[in-house]
Amino acid sequence: MKITLSVIKADIGGYVGHSSTHPEVVAKVREVAEAGKEKGTILDVSVITCGDDIAMVMTHTHGVDAEPVHKLAWEAFLAGTEVARKLKLYGAGQDLLSDAFSGNVKGMGPGVAEMEFEERKSEPVIVFFADKTAPSAWNLPLYEMFADPMNTAGLVIDPSMHDGFTFEVMDVYSGKAIRLKTPAELYDLLVFIGATSRYVVRAVYRNSDGEIAATASTQKLSLMAGRYVGKDDPVLIVRAQSGFPAVGEILEPFGRPWLVEGWMRGSHTGPLMPVSFAQAKPTRFDGPPRVIAAGYQICEGRLIGPNDLFDDPAFDVARERAAHLANFLRRQGIFEPHRLPPEEMEYTTLPKVLEKLKDRFRDIGEPKAKAPGSGEGEIHE
Repeated sequence: MKITLSVIKADIGGYVGHSSTHPEVVAKVREVAEAGKEKGTILDVSVITCGDDIAMVMTHTHGVDAEPVHKLAWEAFLAGTEVARKLKLYGAGQDLLSDAFSGNVKGMGPGVAEMEFEERKSEPVIVFFADKTAPSAWNLPLYEMFADPMNTAGLVIDPSMHDGFTFEVMDVYSGKAIRLKTPAELYDLLVFIGATSRYVVRAVYRNSDGEIAATASTQKLSLMAGRYVGKDDPVLIVRAQSGFPAVGEILEPFGRPWLVEGWMRGSHTGPLMPVSFAQAKPTRFDGPPRVIAAGYQICEGRLIGPNDLFDDPAFDVARERAAHLANFLRRQGIFEPHRLPPEEMEYTTLPKVLEKLKDRFRDIGEPKAKAPGSGEGEIHE
């Protein structure tokens, strides 16, 4: 059975501040989604939350970018926004950047990750859902899952994975993408995905047959809106077992926290903390950034789950280390490297301050340096 798995998420109102979602808002989104299931628009739906974001995990047979599925999600988020406004929740509807639906939600604010595949004899998938961070947060774990044998033993000992995987990498500024095959082009891949402010992994495919293995949301809200309206809070779908990494290999990268962009006002570096559903409530300095792992078995298009995969004491050390890293970074206050560099602050108050004070800068006889982004070393015009 060929099915499509679509995960569409949005921040439509925080309770309290940016820390979590209100039950009534979640219930309204679920009500609209379930009505779509009853009408036959989708086969099944699961509504999950992380921080102040809501995601609809849906199965259907319409393929990716399907208008009826995206319209259902849009209508669910609009209905949820009305509830959020009645409750005077913070940032009600902030991710909905358009007043009218126009075919699909791409470019309209919500984050989207979708894949179409033939359902296997057993089809386990994991939906990762992060809050207070950007799409590039997935670059490092996807590399480890699908290209690092020190993380994924199956790359060495499983014949169905031994040929490796191909990564589709997107330049978020140009909208262009390139496919790089591992292990042959591994070092080329790392040139790009290590530059997390510009390049993000969009999808991963198995080399032996081109079968899709993973797909991520790549939408950057500030680039779409032209102003800061909240961090992107990305989602990621990963297929597991039988020719793909095992569930444990997929989760393993999260056993050691790493640093991502986002956190307070989307303008700070912080550790990504793997948490259970109950702990996905970022409150310290609106963070630190959180990620949940919702496991599902797909059976004839039905979603069996979610299984809260980070609800495991084996990840306690990762959480503790993330808390220590957060404490260390907070010592930097407003100073870099805790605060993001100027090029990542384009949609905050920094440009307004520079504009206000530009006439007060004076030449003091020092040589000029070539500014970042001035053209030298650019990949795309």
